[in-house]
Amino acid sequence: MNYYLNRFSLRPRLIGAEPSPNLGLIIVIPCCNEPDLTGSLESLFKCSRPACDVEVIVVVNASEDAEERIHEQNEQTLKEGLNWSSGRLDEGFQLHFIEEHALTPKDAGVGLARKIGMDEAVRRFELIHNPGGVIVCFDADAACDPNYLVEIEKHFKQRPNTPACSIHFEHPVEGNAYPREIYDGILQYELHLRYYKNGLVYAGLPYAYHTIGSSMAVRSNAYQKQNGMNKRKAGEDFYFLQKLIPLGGFTEIKTTKVIPSPRVSDRVPFGTGKAMQNWLNESKQELLSYNIHSFIDLKAFTQDVPRLYESDKVYFPTSVQAFLATIGLYENLQKIRTNSTSKDHFVKLFFNWFNAFKTLKYMHFARDHYYPDQAVAEGANALLKLTGKKEQQQLKDLLMCYRAMD
Repeated sequence: MNYYLNRFSLRPRLIGAEPSPNLGLIIVIPCCNEPDLTGSLESLFKCSRPACDVEVIVVVNASEDAEERIHEQNEQTLKEGLNWSSGRLDEGFQLHFIEEHALTPKDAGVGLARKIGMDEAVRRFELIHNPGGVIVCFDADAACDPNYLVEIEKHFKQRPNTPACSIHFEHPVEGNAYPREIYDGILQYELHLRYYKNGLVYAGLPYAYHTIGSSMAVRSNAYQKQNGMNKRKAGEDFYFLQKLIPLGGFTEIKTTKVIPSPRVSDRVPFGTGKAMQNWLNESKQELLSYNIHSFIDLKAFTQDVPRLYESDKVYFPTSVQAFLATIGLYENLQKIRTNSTSKDHFVKLFFNWFNAFKTLKYMHFARDHYYPDQAVAEGANALLKLTGKKEQQQLKDLLMCYRAMD
């Protein structure tokens, strides 16, 4: 057993079958109270096959104190999944189920389920001496393009130095599968996600990437180096990727896409499913998002950070200066300078300290004290104007513009 598995894995070996020597991709799917797992499995199974073999690990999980209906749904999902797999024999595409029906209430959730599955993926790759094997995160209600597996394999093969990546995603925003209000809500919610990410790009921050749990992949050795997945009940994807991005070489796959579900969900305290529930509960017509002035102030701040290498007398926009006072800038500045070997190195270390989490905290601080939230369409159009792009009058056209940017 290697160091990571011995030190950080929560389970012994869970899958008895020996992995193929040609195994290169393992897709991990947390599954709790999911009525349509087979739809996601079918989407993966229909993908064009890469040169390497593929495994899918589904972690069917629930808290030991979950309602009986959740345990019943999990049993039904497992039965349907096993029936589905029995009719689809493919040596290059293997499916495994891990049953975790009695997780401790304190930790039970999507983070722990992903961790159990991803740790088992590490074990599978270690058995065949493939530390660079790729662990892919997916969701039990997601779908993907037919070239999904091929493009992930190609991406990591062509970029041997990339430890991890995010994968392009697009929610369905029209059709007959969901009520009209769901499509209206998810359109604006996805626009909010893209507006925030591109606001960080505009500000010049080094961690301007999407952090979507169903749309990320990591090499096994990089996963181990950063001590694996966390056990958070929500936001596990954000915190996980923030450990990987500072390693350098983080990339984005833009040649295929994941199609996350826009459905309502109460499984997590925040995220897409919760946002959709709030949208319906509040009967909103427009979604509020961050104020464009927060990104403008962030940009001015980012541009002046190099001056801190030599001077304390650097004056940032008022909203940023006030926030920095709450997180102890000057108490940490000397430590960062002491550990820096050059101005460029200082900037890198500074943004390791003023990281993505502190940036998000700044956005909330600015919202509460300086710049109230504004309609997401208003902010997104303002950002387009600042970057020299044409504003869009229709919400769908605005989202399409941001998708093209990503």
